[in-house]
Amino acid sequence: MTLFILAGGMGSRYGGLKQIDSFTENGEFIIDFSIYDAIKAGFDRVVFLIKRENYDVFRDTVGKRIEGKVKVEYVFQDMDYAVPADKIPAERVKPWGTTHALLCGREVLNDGFCVINADDFYGRDAYMKAAEFIKNTDVNSNHFCMVGYKLGNTLTDNGSVARGECYGDENNMLVKINERTKLFKEEGGAYYTDDNGETVHLPNDTIVSMNFWCFNPNIFEGLAEDFDTFINDPDREPLKSECLLPNTVGKMINAGKCDCEILKTSAKWFGVTYSEDKPDVIAKLKSLIESGEYPNGLWK
Repeated sequence: MTLFILAGGMGSRYGGLKQIDSFTENGEFIIDFSIYDAIKAGFDRVVFLIKRENYDVFRDTVGKRIEGKVKVEYVFQDMDYAVPADKIPAERVKPWGTTHALLCGREVLNDGFCVINADDFYGRDAYMKAAEFIKNTDVNSNHFCMVGYKLGNTLTDNGSVARGECYGDENNMLVKINERTKLFKEEGGAYYTDDNGETVHLPNDTIVSMNFWCFNPNIFEGLAEDFDTFINDPDREPLKSECLLPNTVGKMINAGKCDCEILKTSAKWFGVTYSEDKPDVIAKLKSLIESGEYPNGLWK
């Protein structure tokens, strides 16, 4: 099984390349804990999606210390991958989004695989459930899954967050995801302002997407089709618009091209959306190490 890690983005709100920022006294990154949990769950291959210019620093830090413990490969999110030259503005710096990021891995993702963000801590339960799903799902099917978190387990005290509010049917199959781009924590949950200026409250047990998916190679036809539509849309904002994976999967579900099971987890997500989040993340990881859930030194 393969763990595909999206590590191509720079953390603009955080202020740096947060994927390789140390969070423990042993110099570990959040990404180390994700890889450790995935190996424990049975994953035997890690593929990093990075910017080509970050290869040396990424391999010298993250990659080299896990080589020998799991198979490691790299793919690059190049601006011109699957994009005609006349569709790339000279001033464009921002990557094309998570649909494009996953599409860049098409040539190497040939089995059941999971997709995660590099700078998010997901908790071991998520990897265990994902591994079980992959083991029990036909690699030639169009049956995928998304790990769903309780909203209250994903919030920060330091500002707004973007979360995908998930709607499922009676069989826990994903019906749609509504992207909430500015959710603010409050007592009992979070709130956002809708297009009419009304405040909408979401309880803590609302299921949200944290961009943790399980796919197989059949996903790529739909990804390519949606990205082609996106890149040829004359109305898209040329410098900042992105083709996002949750939206693409939603379109595929609506078109009957796949279904997607929601795997609910009680795990607590945390990450560094803002620089002010770092002390809290350090404290949480320290607590998990002291409780024995992780060794003091993951790769010793």
